[in-house]
This record gives sequence, C-alpha cells and structure tokens, in this order.
Amino acid sequence: MIHNTYQSEIGQLKSVIIKPALNAFISDEMLAEQWQELNYLEKPELDGAEIEYNDFEKILHDRGIEIHALPVHPQVTIDSIYCRDTAIMTDQGVILCAMGKPARQKEPVAILAFFEALGLPILANIGGSAMIEGGDTVWLDNKTLAVGHSYRSNLEGIKQLSEILSPFDIEVIKVDLPHFQGPGDVFHLMSIISPVAADKLVVYSKLMPISFRNVLLERSYQLIEVPDEEFNTLGCNVLALAPNECLMVAGNPITEALLREAGCEVHTFWGKEICLKGGGGPTCLTRPLIRMEVE
Repeated sequence: MIHNTYQSEIGQLKSVIIKPALNAFISDEMLAEQWQELNYLEKPELDGAEIEYNDFEKILHDRGIEIHALPVHPQVTIDSIYCRDTAIMTDQGVILCAMGKPARQKEPVAILAFFEALGLPILANIGGSAMIEGGDTVWLDNKTLAVGHSYRSNLEGIKQLSEILSPFDIEVIKVDLPHFQGPGDVFHLMSIISPVAADKLVVYSKLMPISFRNVLLERSYQLIEVPDEEFNTLGCNVLALAPNECLMVAGNPITEALLREAGCEVHTFWGKEICLKGGGGPTCLTRPLIRMEVE
C-alpha cells in the first residue's frame, strides 16, 4: 500500500521547504555583521553561496520534488538558511519549535504565515521555558520520534513534545547528547544520525549514547559508520531523497563509498559556503514535508 506521510525521514520526498542562500544571507554586509556572533567558522562568500545553493536546489528540482522557497524576512538571521530547525512535521499538523539558540528565536514566528499559506494546520507551539529545534528530532518510523536532549532542546521541550504526540500513539525516545564542544556549538541529534532507508542509518557512534545505539541495534538497523576525518565535514549529515537514495556534501569519499557499498545511490554538491562554514548539511537546509512510503 502506498501512502503519503509527514512522519518519515526516508520515504520518497515529494515536497520540501527550503530557504535559498540569497534569501537568508541577503548581502555581504549582513554576512560580515552576523557570521562571528552566530559562531560560523568563517564568513560565507555570497557569490559562492549562490552557486552552491543553485546546484543543491537543482538536484531536488531534477527529481521532481515540489519546492517551496521561504522569502526574505527582516526579523531573522543568516541562520534561517537552516530551515529544518523551525518546525516538526506530523500527519496531524505542524509543531512550531522554540529555538534554543537565542539569535534564532524569531524564526518559528516568521515561518508561521508561510505554513498557513500552504494550508498546513498548526498542531501546537512549543512554549514557556521549553526549547526544541527540528535538528534534534528524527523519525525512526511512523510511530517513533527520537529527540535529542541537547543545548538546543531541553527536558521541558521534550516533555511538551511527548504530551503533544501522546494522543496519536507516537513514542518519543529521549537521547541524551554529550557536552562535546559546548553550548555555542552546532550539535543536534542529526549531527550523529541520518536515516537513509528503513533499515539503514548513517551514524557517528563516538558521540552517540550507548543506550540509544543499543536501541538502534535492537531494531536491526545497519549502521553505516562515518570515519573521524569526515565528521567535521558533515559526512553524517545525509538527506534521504527516497529509500536508498540520498544527498550529501561532497568531500566525504569514505562515507560516500560506504553508502554505495550498502546499496545507496548518492548525489553530492559542494557546500563550503552554505554548509561547512555554518555547520549545517542538506538535512539542515531542508524542511521536508510530504514523503511517499510503501508498506
């Protein structure tokens, strides 16, 4: 049986939200003003970012994926290029996140009208003292959502998310993430895990809790292990376009070869300006909407 769902990381991608580089970065002046305070490794170069993003977007377009591009918004920063973080998609509607990075707190409000224009109902807002970012959430299957407990997503946020999803019989698995490089670093659950098929995950086990890794092994996942030298170049940040078809940042040849050996078709794009400098790969650059799955 074929069905469409928002609760998947690996079904054939049918529609997606993106924010083109020029709509997020705006100008060289804005990049110069913001890159250091947002903890980018270097200032992105605007012309290079536009070229890279066009190549990235073309891969999506060539696969017939419906693309919804976020417009320029005066109240958000250059970080808004990483649009996954603002929301969690469910079959019942959108859950608007509460950003753990202070400079990004206006993004969920800014994207609200866009979701409404697409006709997508808002299921809930994460509020109060809670923090949840979309990069800390991973659908393991249609009824199981793994959520990272990180510097970007706190216990109150996970509690609220669990309460929102409980009526729909969705299990939330809390994953305690390590301190690693501290509160200022970009470190989400999706920094260490990317589903690429119903039975395959790209992982960086060295930063993964033993308890969570054991859950994955108990569920009979094949773990495709990213080598140390490709972790910082976003080898673990892989976007599934369909089961066993994925998109990753070029320059990670070991991980790419492991994916191909595991039976995956791999597409790559250069992401020095739009990915490496800001610490966000193709999963971060996209807010997947509808995916088609076959039961």
